[in-house]
Amino acid sequence: MMRVADIMTREVVTIRNSATIAEAAKLMSQRGVQALIVERSHALDAYGVITVEDIVGRVIAFGRDARWIRVYELMTKPCIVLNPDLGVEYAARLLTQTNLHSAPVIQSELLGIVSVTDILERSNAIEQPQETLLADQICDLSEKARHVCRENGPASKACLNAWLAVDALQAEAARQRAESIDKTASEQYYDEEYPEAFKDREYEAWCSG
Repeated sequence: MMRVADIMTREVVTIRNSATIAEAAKLMSQRGVQALIVERSHALDAYGVITVEDIVGRVIAFGRDARWIRVYELMTKPCIVLNPDLGVEYAARLLTQTNLHSAPVIQSELLGIVSVTDILERSNAIEQPQETLLADQICDLSEKARHVCRENGPASKACLNAWLAVDALQAEAARQRAESIDKTASEQYYDEEYPEAFKDREYEAWCSG
């Protein structure tokens, strides 16, 4: 799974909060970007963002004079930020759910910026969709869980924890497909292999003794 850090643009175009909208529009045009990150005014300040949509929708659409409007009057602050270790699919979901074209990548400091265009053009989400990767990971972890259970016994915590790891991936895959799970991987394993020992389904309580 690709991460935000893998596709982000590291050269971020920034602007001060006191700049005019005319200056912001000119900078966007010169650098070919649709959003500017607004610099912090002090160490504990948050970053802001101003977009093409802000300028078009709130200045040009009302015939206002961009030379007399400041960035701080239109910017969004604090803005939605992305963690560099976040999976590309989750970044795509966050941007679309919040109706944003781009968001800064921040981890203590400004590291880069990611746009929906970056996600489409730089990620492998089309060629290697996450649902396929999750399915492969579930198969691999299931095989490892069976091996752990053979080595340590079905009543061991190692066996249970191995299957719970499979359950977690299975739940995420089901969530992405908006499906419900009738029986988790661990439940299916214990029902098939050791139905009598685990018929009450209280696995954690059974293994805690």
